[in-house]
Amino acid sequence: MTVETQTPKPAPRTDGKSDAAFRTISEVARELDLPQHVLRFWETKFTQIKPLKRGGGRRYYRPEDMVLLRRIRELLYDDGYTIRGVQKLLRGNGARAFAADGARAADAAKTEEKGLETAQRAELAALLEELEALRAILRSAARKTARPVAGRKKPA
Repeated sequence: MTVETQTPKPAPRTDGKSDAAFRTISEVARELDLPQHVLRFWETKFTQIKPLKRGGGRRYYRPEDMVLLRRIRELLYDDGYTIRGVQKLLRGNGARAFAADGARAADAAKTEEKGLETAQRAELAALLEELEALRAILRSAARKTARPVAGRKKPA
């Protein structure tokens, strides 16, 4: 039996708008299941998010903004990235590449962020264990050869 990996299809639109339509902050917040203040905060942290602002400062998010916001939400909430980590991804890959090729960029960044392969981690763990054993030997030897301090009695 083989398991096929399929790209999840977006949920059908319940608001009657096409995917190409602009969205208000309340629509985006509802769609991404986020409070509106989080979206406004993300605008300050991610300069790539640039909704159009109309009279009275009302925000309208473009379809590209929606793709980017979904990807940012996924990385922060599902993949456990920090804001700084997502900022690095965006700087390194650019907003369009980041949003368009999110899975590959995230995998590459995770590998880069972790920095070590499994084999390297195992090797370092073995080295650490060996170093701790050597430290214990050195401490033991140091206790045996320590000179008594003048005026102190040697413990029995």
